[in-house]
Amino acid sequence: MTFSTLRYQLADDGIVTVCFDEPGSPVNTMKPEWYADMVALADQLHQDAHKLHGVLFTSAKKTFFAGADLKGVLTLQASDAKTTFESMEALKRAFRRIETLGKPVVAVIEGAALGGGWELALVAHARFVLNNPKISLGLPEVSLGLIPGATGITKMTRLLGLMAAQPYLMEGKLFGPRNAMELGLVHGVADSSEQLHAMAREYIAAHPQSAQAWDVKGYKMPGGNVNSPALAMGLAVAPAMLFNKGHGLYPAAQAILEAMVEGAQVDYDTATRIETRKLVRIMYGQTTKNMITAFFFNMTAIRSGKSRPGNAPVWKPAKVGILGAGMMGAGIAYANASRGIACVLKDVSLEKAQKGRDYTHKLTSKQVDSGRMDAAKQLKTMSLIQATDKTADLQGCDLIIEAVFENRALKAQVTQEAEAMLAADGVFASNTSTLPISGLAKASARPAHFVGLHFFSPVDKMKLVEIIRGEQTSDETLARAYDYVLAIGKTPIVVNDSRGFFTSRVFGTYVMEGAAMLAEGIPAPLIEHAAVMAGMPVGPLEVLDATALSLSVHVLDQTRADYAAEGRSYTATSGELLVERMVKEFNRHGRAAGAGYYDYPADGPKRLWPGLKTHFEQPFDADPLKAQDDIKQRLLYRQAVETARCLQERVLTSSHDANIGSIFGIGFPAWTGGALQFVYSEGLDHFITNCAALAAKHGPGFELSPEVIDTLRDYQSV
Repeated sequence: MTFSTLRYQLADDGIVTVCFDEPGSPVNTMKPEWYADMVALADQLHQDAHKLHGVLFTSAKKTFFAGADLKGVLTLQASDAKTTFESMEALKRAFRRIETLGKPVVAVIEGAALGGGWELALVAHARFVLNNPKISLGLPEVSLGLIPGATGITKMTRLLGLMAAQPYLMEGKLFGPRNAMELGLVHGVADSSEQLHAMAREYIAAHPQSAQAWDVKGYKMPGGNVNSPALAMGLAVAPAMLFNKGHGLYPAAQAILEAMVEGAQVDYDTATRIETRKLVRIMYGQTTKNMITAFFFNMTAIRSGKSRPGNAPVWKPAKVGILGAGMMGAGIAYANASRGIACVLKDVSLEKAQKGRDYTHKLTSKQVDSGRMDAAKQLKTMSLIQATDKTADLQGCDLIIEAVFENRALKAQVTQEAEAMLAADGVFASNTSTLPISGLAKASARPAHFVGLHFFSPVDKMKLVEIIRGEQTSDETLARAYDYVLAIGKTPIVVNDSRGFFTSRVFGTYVMEGAAMLAEGIPAPLIEHAAVMAGMPVGPLEVLDATALSLSVHVLDQTRADYAAEGRSYTATSGELLVERMVKEFNRHGRAAGAGYYDYPADGPKRLWPGLKTHFEQPFDADPLKAQDDIKQRLLYRQAVETARCLQERVLTSSHDANIGSIFGIGFPAWTGGALQFVYSEGLDHFITNCAALAAKHGPGFELSPEVIDTLRDYQSV
């Protein structure tokens, strides 16, 4: 029998080696040819059963198996549903025939086994993994809007139990070889390939007849079954907890929970059929296509350097200088040291610099306490941060990042003081979030080596870094900035210079649209609730409090001044004027001051300031559900419109930067696939029509110029 995606070799000792090796691909995937091969493999194994002693699953690739063909998922149409169901069921029958062969089947895993790859490994009766902490195992499908549909839900539930399996199925939590051993999901880890294969063969010799745990008489599900008192209460509240977390916007997690609970109440074969039905329903949803586009294809484009100019060798600084040891500078220092990059953290006093360094000690101490880091690694990490108040200590830095207050004069001063300390071909970066890089670069003696690196707070948690190219920033400088961001484990997007760049500019439309609604008299609780129900992390008013209303007013004043310097006048929006009133009329500066849109009492949780109702709210007699939908649309559309404008103005030059930047930079809902993908998922013509209606009712913030519409049509065809 011939195969196209695997090699079948029956040795004299009765052990069959099945080596997965998809031709012309760096990884093995669940393409149609592989489906056919698995059916044929089951036939071949049964045909040779009389002379078999065992089966080894191996891979010719660096990874064990990569999983589903996601490009194919994006092309699926509703008319394909029946075919998809039948092909999945045929694959599962092949899996079932292999695992009920009566002979030991062992997976030898020397690289990542994710998604369908882990499900393939679960067909085996035993799994042995190379002891490499870089190897990831598990079922991350939910992060792509999918569900494990090749027996993964059924098997993980039966191996771990209904409660213990939830993080690995409903949250897509991954695990490494050692953790897999602790969970009982693998049977051994080895330090070399030779040892790994030896362990697998020893298992075959010791288990001449093998079966899956649930096929053995007397099997009981770990942790109890659905009806056990220990689980009943937890399962009763699980749907409510899931809705509270995702607000019904992520159908994959709901489908996984349903498949787990329903499947646990029936026999194995029925459970896997339930799983297939859930998968087919999810695969054809727009949310799934949105999330695959963003979190697989867009993220792959970024990680592969699609926005990185040139083809110069990858660059990594040996020493980084950081100016300003406040919350942002301290976080940047941690990001460097945690990735093994030495850095100098400078502030105006040694005391302030040391306080910034202590932030890394605080974070690493938590990791030591939780067992994720040992004391030696903590000492090594801390040794990479030098706290100082002396500019001379920056001498020889390959990269210097200023992270001082958003004041143009102050940034110019520290640039001129520190730039001379750079290595001969070093890069100077500004961490500004709003001030145009080309203007800041005027303080630099080498503007071609000047770039924007906009980190997000808190740096240790936020994945994104927005790289801003100034008018004179060279390709080499931009490429080095890109490499540096990847080196510290962050996700880079590249934008061209403008006021607010991309993320701050679009973020501003979100919070100011919320403020504009308040100015219209819409009740604050309705605004905040609708935003969260749309999928935003928090409401616009709460976000404004967190970033400081006074900072928004400072940015407004700076914008007015900049416009005046250019001989123009700036017309503030209704939202900006309301924020200005909050600060200047009502003396409410934000969360740090204890008073903004919310009150922040020391003896209790935050609560909306009663003055909002007194000063702004108007009589409200609209249908609350209809009003909520209208608010959700306004908040999402306003951000999407601004993203489209950034694309037309060439602030953005790629869809992947637009989508990933909007999700990780400003919290645009993940279910949409990002601000630009949201436009196309709405249907471009439908989006254009809705924008016209919104502009007529709520102003020019929703207007799409002919040029913007043309740009959206151009990118739709890419």
